[in-house]
Amino acid sequence: MGFLFLGLSILVLIMTYPFQKSRRYVHELSRVMVNTFFVVPPLWRRRVEGLENLDRSKSYVIVSNHQSMIDIPALYSVPLNFRWVSKREVFRIPVFGRFLMVHGDICINRAKASEAMSQLLSDGQLWLSRGASIAIFPEGTRSRHGKMLRFHTGAFILAKEAGVEILPVVTSGTTTLIGKSALFNWRNEITIKILPPVSVEDLATRDIKEVVDQVRCDMMGALESMKQ
Repeated sequence: MGFLFLGLSILVLIMTYPFQKSRRYVHELSRVMVNTFFVVPPLWRRRVEGLENLDRSKSYVIVSNHQSMIDIPALYSVPLNFRWVSKREVFRIPVFGRFLMVHGDICINRAKASEAMSQLLSDGQLWLSRGASIAIFPEGTRSRHGKMLRFHTGAFILAKEAGVEILPVVTSGTTTLIGKSALFNWRNEITIKILPPVSVEDLATRDIKEVVDQVRCDMMGALESMKQ
């Protein structure tokens, strides 16, 4: 199945690249693949809240909490064309790494912070200029205890320099889809909540660390209310 979707993605990229630099159609194919994964089990549920908080004609820097690998397919429920930011180790995974390259995702070397930041800014601004959004897990890695880790500032610096809004997205229920015994929870429910964006003006006039702390606080509050 992986080879099939990789081949289809390459075909779509070749056919659309001359007139579709944002790779929107490649992304839409990814959404089809993800929806197939979620729709087949009849008792799995996905609920998206806060769609009124986004404008589909805009590009954003999307920041989302990270608790499970299921967060990645869950975020495809957000109806935007986006590129992921991933560590280079993920790009080395057979087939999947090639798929990320075709999708246009941004590869960074986390072992070299300054190099990673430079790559994020250059590639991120390129994709934003093409009309795509950028999706980042600002915690940098998965939280093992359910609470949000400290946020890194890279996503916020990118948004400020590119002159786009930050779009906070909170996911809940992704840690319970696969149990400790690696078996699926066939009655699982995932909720994706889109919070109001941080304006370009706020990013331009406020201290970045202050904005980061406020967004993290808002997202933690939303996560707690979703769990309850």
